[in-house]
Amino acid sequence: MPATPYLLSFHRVGSPEVGFITSTQLAENIPFEIKRVFWTQDTPLGVERGHHANMATEEVLIALSGSIKVLTDTGREKQGFELTHPQEGLYIPAMCWTELYFSEGATALCLTSTDFSEADYIRDYNRFRKLASHIES
Repeated sequence: MPATPYLLSFHRVGSPEVGFITSTQLAENIPFEIKRVFWTQDTPLGVERGHHANMATEEVLIALSGSIKVLTDTGREKQGFELTHPQEGLYIPAMCWTELYFSEGATALCLTSTDFSEADYIRDYNRFRKLASHIES
């Protein structure tokens, strides 16, 4: 059965007096080896990002600052998540359509299981639904 998006927590140490360090060390629950790291910032309010799925790439999305509302669709289930602090990430499996809505000043960090390849992207929702329906059967 295909994977489902879910929230995961990262290890955090420190205090309000000196600040905090959040790390993927000890985050054994990241279900893949990280191949690429990228971040998105300065997204204007009202701009929707995402609107794609990846055929093979798995991701973990983290809101380093601000908040990010994420709508996911696996073809079987639609879910909504809100990322509001950097010690929590959203696991996004392959073949999961996402739509992202950033708050003002939000910065997103993304950890991925593959290097970038445009051929991995599905950018047409109807094509995604058709491919996802074949995975379910």
